[in-house]
Amino acid sequence: MPLKPDLPLPEAESRRIGFAIVGIGKLSAEELIPAARTSEHAAITALVTDDEEKGRAFARAFDLTDADVYTYDRFEELGAREDVDAVYIVLPNSLHREFTERAARMGKHVLCEKPLSVNAAEAQAMVDACQAANVLLMTAYRCQYTPHHWAARGAVQGGKIGPVKLLDSIHAQAEDDPEAWRMKLDLAGGGPLPDVGIYSLNTVRFVLGTEPEWVFATLHQPKDDPLFREVEESVSFMLGFPDGVVANCLTSYGAHKTTTLRVLGEEGAVLMDPAFTYQGLKVTITDQGGEFQPKLPNPDQFGAEFDHFALCIRGGKLPWTPGEEGVQDHRIMDAIYESARTGQVVRLQPVPGRDAFRGEKPEVQGQEG
Repeated sequence: MPLKPDLPLPEAESRRIGFAIVGIGKLSAEELIPAARTSEHAAITALVTDDEEKGRAFARAFDLTDADVYTYDRFEELGAREDVDAVYIVLPNSLHREFTERAARMGKHVLCEKPLSVNAAEAQAMVDACQAANVLLMTAYRCQYTPHHWAARGAVQGGKIGPVKLLDSIHAQAEDDPEAWRMKLDLAGGGPLPDVGIYSLNTVRFVLGTEPEWVFATLHQPKDDPLFREVEESVSFMLGFPDGVVANCLTSYGAHKTTTLRVLGEEGAVLMDPAFTYQGLKVTITDQGGEFQPKLPNPDQFGAEFDHFALCIRGGKLPWTPGEEGVQDHRIMDAIYESARTGQVVRLQPVPGRDAFRGEKPEVQGQEG
């Protein structure tokens, strides 16, 4: 039976861009490794872990060998692997810089989970290290690679809802393990803001294509709750964009799972609910013709990341979400924490133009903006 003409043909694994996954936690096991196996241009060729037994078990499950498993102290041995073109760093935030710099010294490109690091200075050091080594650095902002987010961006920037006035976004989830690394300030760099609140921050910037000029924020950290000994429970932050556009965002580790994005224009609105989940994204657009939901595919978000970065490596092009995009979010988050501490509005460095920190556009269905 012949294949459908529009069915993309994946490359042979020997011709794909090879990735070493650094850190085998839940995200790697349940999302990244399976996603790479179904991608068109990427392949997992090595695993790096602190648990060799677990690494060997995953290697066997995904057609790798024991020789493809490395511990963190053997990380530099990847430098001799011609089939490892890049690393995907999936470690606690405070380790991102170390492993990015180690990878850059080996001449390996870096795809790094969000947030890029723990603050703007650390993130900028990662960008500088990769530029000095002439390797690419991409921030893993999966929501900038989905048809649904591009449809929302297209409706906003294409004028379907008229001039934008207000945005609001919520990303909250309940955490219950005080020993989880994301609840440790020295490992995470913060609480829900850099973990889940960053989705609201980054997606608002992506949909508008412009950068905020000021922030105002407040946070809550319960005094007697052992779960929040080190990090905040909730953050509320306001972003002021050019032309008087204002975004209100809420994030929490102590509230019911919620992921929403709403954009209000003079003549319509865009609603994403859910907005940040791995599957089941939904976008509703209301314009002068009424309310509708565009029919869009639901490709694997992590597979889309892999493929975009693989094509950028092959073509020598700056990724759509390079390290600089991650640094900008850290600048804004640093300002959010400063505002929450001082109770004052914090002004940001003006950034003219559109998509100032982004690179080569990915090929995404629903792409208009």
